[in-house]
Amino acid sequence: MPSDVMLKFMNTAHRGLLKLSFGKFGWTAAGMPVVELTTVGRKTGQRRSVMLTSPLQVGESVIIVASRGGDDHHPAWFHNLSADPKVEVSYRGGPAAPWTARVATTEERAEWWPKVTAKYRNYGGYQRKTEREIPLVVLTPDTP
Repeated sequence: MPSDVMLKFMNTAHRGLLKLSFGKFGWTAAGMPVVELTTVGRKTGQRRSVMLTSPLQVGESVIIVASRGGDDHHPAWFHNLSADPKVEVSYRGGPAAPWTARVATTEERAEWWPKVTAKYRNYGGYQRKTEREIPLVVLTPDTP
């Protein structure tokens, strides 16, 4: 499982690529669009941002996977958005905007998980590493 230090390093490196390329590189990874998700820390109340891939998009919604590399624990960002679903998302290099997060329903996950794992097999491998069901999170832009 990736350590917290490794995950933070990967996010820092990703942000560095975006900055050095003036946003031209880094908004896709492994053939998936990248989102910058900003949540409010459930314990600290501080804004926390993380770079994540989106293996599936449904209409205006962007689906992300709370895999944490198959760790037995949910990622911190998942706990944060579970406590406060109002998030900010920068999608494909666009400006950060208010979005709402929710966990996919049982029916949605049953439909979407096979699509995600068929195209991006690493997610299936992550699920086999852990006994927890890896959540799919639906991000939907707030309408003005």
